[in-house]
Amino acid sequence: MPTETIQIPVADGTILPAYLARPAAGYAPAGVIVVHELFGVNPDIRTVADDLARAGYLAIAPEFYHRDAPAGRWLERDEAGRQEGFALLHRLERPHALADVAAASDWLRAQPGIGRIAVIGFSAGGHLSYLAACQLPVSRTAVLYGGWLPTTDIPMSQPTPTLDLTAGITGRLLYLVGEDDTLIPAAQRDQIRDALRQAGTDHDMVCYPGTGHAFFWPDTPAFSKTARDDAWSRILAMLAA
Repeated sequence: MPTETIQIPVADGTILPAYLARPAAGYAPAGVIVVHELFGVNPDIRTVADDLARAGYLAIAPEFYHRDAPAGRWLERDEAGRQEGFALLHRLERPHALADVAAASDWLRAQPGIGRIAVIGFSAGGHLSYLAACQLPVSRTAVLYGGWLPTTDIPMSQPTPTLDLTAGITGRLLYLVGEDDTLIPAAQRDQIRDALRQAGTDHDMVCYPGTGHAFFWPDTPAFSKTARDDAWSRILAMLAA
């Protein structure tokens, strides 16, 4: 399975590095943008792109911190990594995040055979994926425990909460979260559920019992193989539909 790092020009004049994984068959019916969490395009995120390529999709994982961090840099999942990640996240403004997704989408659409674009994001990347679905022509979106949606706590959710933009979603959206996720408490999950229903969004929202934040990653305390396996099967089913 061929992989490489590509350089994508963005409308603001910057260059967006992205990890690229191509399906072995060469042809792909859809392009998938994998949006990293706080820690950048780390091995976990590259593995998701690789797995999508094995499933037959053309997958790219852009480095959304590229305006403030050197190309190829990713952070360890420890306290120092969290502090640096939050510093970078709080410099990622909504217009820049959307410009990066638009550039990645344009690159994918320019590849032979790509008929639709999907976005999959984790945690902070889940927020960005939800935002992209609200503002850009995305056909499928998977949001894994995307936080801050009902608030203005990060620049991507300013000046108005990203959740307020839900009516702009035109594709299908899958929201996956643990019931024990302290970063997305029950009250916020209810707000997300209500916003999707009121907007008439084609969606599924799945809450996994006894499961916390970052349940998708095997090297985290919250890891749940049951939840991860179910989430992955739902993501693949949504992409294939």
